[in-house]
Amino acid sequence: MCGIAGITNKKLAKQELIGKMTAVIAHRGPDDDGFYTDEYVALGMRRLAIIDLVKGDQPISSDDGRYLIFFNGEIYNYKEIKKELSDYLWKTDSDTEVILAGFVKWGPDVLKKLRGMFAFCVYDTIEKKVFLARDFFGIKPLYYLKQDGRILAYSSEIKSFLELPDFKAEVNDIAVYNYLSYQYNPLEETFFKNVFKLPPAHYLTIDLMTGEWQKKRYWQFKFSPDKSLDELETKKEILEFMKDSVAHHLIADVPVGSFLSGGIDSSIIATLMQKIRGEKKIKTFTVGFKTISEGAEAKETSEPLGTDHTEISVGEKEYFETLPKAVWHFDEPVADPSAIGLYFLAREARKSVTVVLSGEGADELFGGYNIYLEPFARRRLALLPKGVLKFLSKLPLRGRNYAERALQKIEDTYIGNASIFKQSEISKLWKGGSEARYQLSDLYEEAKSLSDSAKMQYIDINTWLVGDILAKADKMTMAHSLELRVPFLDSFVATLASKLPDKFKWRNGATKYILREAFKNILPESTRRRKKLGFPVPVAEWLGVEQLKEILSCRYIQTHFDQSEIEKLFENTRKNARKIYLLLMLALWYNVYIK
Repeated sequence: MCGIAGITNKKLAKQELIGKMTAVIAHRGPDDDGFYTDEYVALGMRRLAIIDLVKGDQPISSDDGRYLIFFNGEIYNYKEIKKELSDYLWKTDSDTEVILAGFVKWGPDVLKKLRGMFAFCVYDTIEKKVFLARDFFGIKPLYYLKQDGRILAYSSEIKSFLELPDFKAEVNDIAVYNYLSYQYNPLEETFFKNVFKLPPAHYLTIDLMTGEWQKKRYWQFKFSPDKSLDELETKKEILEFMKDSVAHHLIADVPVGSFLSGGIDSSIIATLMQKIRGEKKIKTFTVGFKTISEGAEAKETSEPLGTDHTEISVGEKEYFETLPKAVWHFDEPVADPSAIGLYFLAREARKSVTVVLSGEGADELFGGYNIYLEPFARRRLALLPKGVLKFLSKLPLRGRNYAERALQKIEDTYIGNASIFKQSEISKLWKGGSEARYQLSDLYEEAKSLSDSAKMQYIDINTWLVGDILAKADKMTMAHSLELRVPFLDSFVATLASKLPDKFKWRNGATKYILREAFKNILPESTRRRKKLGFPVPVAEWLGVEQLKEILSCRYIQTHFDQSEIEKLFENTRKNARKIYLLLMLALWYNVYIK
C-alpha cells in the first residue's frame, strides 16, 4: 500500500518537485520512499510496507531494465499469476513486480487478470510513455492535472498538485453545484479546476514525446440476472466464494484486523477471519458516540467468536475539532457524517494493526439498502388510479412522498443512495450562476433491462460506491497509514453477485436475502437478521450556532449562496441536519484549501 505521484511535463520534471509532491502524502506510506527522474518525467512514491518487507521497495524495474513500476494497492492472486510468468527473472517476492512482469508480457490485458485493489504507473523508459491504471471498482484513488489539453501530473491525492509552481487552487463551481444533491462529487472533474479523477476500471496512456494521451475503459460491471439459479447451490457458492475472498485478503506480512459495526457485512468478514485464523484471536474494532452506539450489537458477534475486541467512543467536542483535519485528508468534501467516525476508528486500529478488512460493497452488490425495497411499495401504490395518487401526494400525511414518486419513473426520481437538496431547493439556495446537473441517463440506459430495484443498485455502484463509500474508506484510513481491504468487492464475489435474480436479493421485506441465508447457523441470528446499520452519528443533536457561524463566515458561501435560505435550515436542525452538515463540510473545505 502506497501513495504514488508523478510529473509528466518536461518543464516541471525535477527531483525537488516530486519530492514535495510525495512528502505531502507521506501518511499514505510512512515506511519508505522511492523516485525516478529523467529529462521527461519525475516519478515518486511513499511506501506502507505490507508484502515482502525486505525487498519490496519501489520503483521496481523489469528484468531487462526497460520498464519501471510505482504501485499503490494489493494484488491478492499475485502468486497464481506468477506461475504464468515462469520465464521472468524475479528480483523480489512482491505483488508489485508481478504486475510489472504481467504488463511486459500482456500489456494492458494484465489488468483483467488482477484480483485486488490498485492504482499504478508503468513507465516505458525507451518509448517515453506512461501507463496509469485504476482498479475495477475504484477502491484506490488516482487524480491527474490537465492544462491546455496536456496532462502535467498525477497523484493518489489532489493535495500533491498544490506543491507545483503556477498551480492555483480554484473552486470548480460545477462540482459544488452537484455536491448539493449528492453529498459528494459525482463528476470526473473535481472541486479543483483542471484536476480530474481517473474513473474506476480505466487506464490512461501518455506519450511524453508528443503530449498526446488516451483514456480507455478496460472492464465494466453489469448485472445479468440468471433466474435458473438454484437457491441451495447459490447459498453454498456465496459461502465458499466469501471464504476464499477473505482468505486471499488476509495475505500480508504485517498484523491484520477487522472493523466490526454490528451489521451483517462486517460480521461476516470478522467471522470468516476468525475461522481461518483458528485459535489465534483476531483484533476487531468498533466506534460509537456518547448518545448512540453499536457497541452492544458488535459484541453479539465478537463475544461468541472470542475476538480481541476494542470499542471507542467519540464525543461532540472531539468530533467537531477533528473535522478540519479530516477535510484536509478528504481532498474534496464528502458530507457523510459516518466518515469521521471511520477516521477515529482507523486511528485506534492503527495502534495494533497495519491492515483491516471491512464490509464495504456488500449492500451495493447484494441489495442491502432499505431504499431498494421502495419499488415494491411503489408497485402496490401504482395500482391506484392516478387521480387518487395525486390527491394522496398533496396531503400532509406520512408516506405522501411514496405517492408522489409512484407517479414518476425511477429514472426521474432516483439519483443515488444519498439525495440531500432537491432541485427546487437548490434553485433557491444557489446563487453561483447556471451550472450543469450531472446526468444519469447513460447509466439508466445501460440498466434499462433490469427491475427498478436493480437499476438503483447499478446507479449506486457507479456513483455512490466510488464517490462516497470507497472515498471515505480510503481517505480516512490512509490518514493514519492504515490499509483497508474490502473482500466483498473481490472480482469473483462480484461476478457471482451480478447473476443473482431479484428474488435472491429481496424477499418478504428483507434485504440481502440470499447473503443472509448463506450465513445461517454461522452468524448469531440477531446479527443475521439485523437491518442496515453502518456507523450512525448523532449530528442532528450537535448542530447549532457555532456551525451556523462557520458556514456563514465562509467567503465562498457568502458569494454563491442565499444566506437567508441557510438561516432557515437552522430553524429545524433535526429535520435539516444532513443539509446543514453538507454546507458545513463545504465551508471547512474552502477554508482549508482555498482561503
